[in-house]
Amino acid sequence: MKHAGEHAVHDDDKDVRGRRHRRGGGWVLLPGVALAAGLVATACFPPGGPGGPRPPVAQVARVVHLNQVQVVGSHNSYHVEAPPLEAAIRESVDPAGQRSLEYGHLPLPEQFATQNVRQIELDVFADPDGGLYADPLIRAAVGEPPYDQPAMSEPGIKVLHIQDIDYHTTCLTFVACLEGVKAWSDANPGHLPIAVLVELKDTPIVIPGVDLPFVVPPPFDAARMDELDAEIRSVFPARQLITPDDVRGRHATLEEAVLRQGWPTLARAKGKVMFLMDNGGSYRQTYLEGHPSLRGRVLFTNAEPGDADAAFVKRNDPVGAANQAEITDLVRRGYVVRTRADADTEQARTGDTTMRDAALASGAQWVSTDYPAPGIAARFGTEYYVAIPGGTVARCNPVNAPRFCFDRALERLG
Repeated sequence: MKHAGEHAVHDDDKDVRGRRHRRGGGWVLLPGVALAAGLVATACFPPGGPGGPRPPVAQVARVVHLNQVQVVGSHNSYHVEAPPLEAAIRESVDPAGQRSLEYGHLPLPEQFATQNVRQIELDVFADPDGGLYADPLIRAAVGEPPYDQPAMSEPGIKVLHIQDIDYHTTCLTFVACLEGVKAWSDANPGHLPIAVLVELKDTPIVIPGVDLPFVVPPPFDAARMDELDAEIRSVFPARQLITPDDVRGRHATLEEAVLRQGWPTLARAKGKVMFLMDNGGSYRQTYLEGHPSLRGRVLFTNAEPGDADAAFVKRNDPVGAANQAEITDLVRRGYVVRTRADADTEQARTGDTTMRDAALASGAQWVSTDYPAPGIAARFGTEYYVAIPGGTVARCNPVNAPRFCFDRALERLG
């Protein structure tokens, strides 16, 4: 079937995943494909856009893919500002460092519900015997007793920013954070996939001229990375996860899968959670050991184009023509990208939207901020915040979304 003014579509121009077909300067998606049965498409929608016809909401979810959407994320999503006495101590030692830490977030479920956040970031520390982070030095310095929380004395991965110095968090343990995500997800099964960026932290604190017994975090070796995967799977059943194995399918490598086949459609991805590794370098290599192309793993690694495990790419700086063009190219090719709209409270203090606007225009699927709602930066005398243009939870990706996609069809909760 063809619409007036369109050419017939040949069989080699379509496949069972709704491949786009080039016609007259625009992309026309073929959403009549029966994804499960692999049937031949029998219809196509004319391009949408302002004033154009729109397909049914359910049809949009069946043909728009996970990587064809853009959402806002929160940076260090668990972070709570230190109380005044602790902040004053940090200010006396490192004024610039303290300045960069003057931000905080709502509990994770509230970010999802009230701030349209759909990507979060958690910093994790190994605590194999328990108690390692139960009595932070700066807490003791202001006369506060150790944590009166059983979870801090028990073995298990903890969530905080900097051991002994910046430890306040809305959820003390990795499992507790994930349980908050799962509770909201279960109550809102139509949500867009939530991406959880995980930074593995094990770096000792070194302050020249300061000799204090700072906690030395245990290193994240392969065994502890196995424990990280296990803690995730202890909260989320397989049906609620998007893993590298799910995306790779029968392809030889993960990169081949995302570049040739693409990512799951929203119909397959809604209500699910996926995990991304913030670290690169030796952390990535260790996580890959015994798991070529991430076979059997939970996290998508922060890889580079050309790597067998390349699917997620981190590009934190979108400013400048070259940086923005690189992100846009990565998105067009099929990778998913996380970038940042602000850093170290600087944009919130000045009101400068250059980085934010570049991040949104780049097409990066996840644009991370410390200010995902109006009013948070008012303390600095500015109106700075980051949101999807138009006020929706998500928008059709400005770089690679099909033309008939429309923003309000992307997420329907309930």
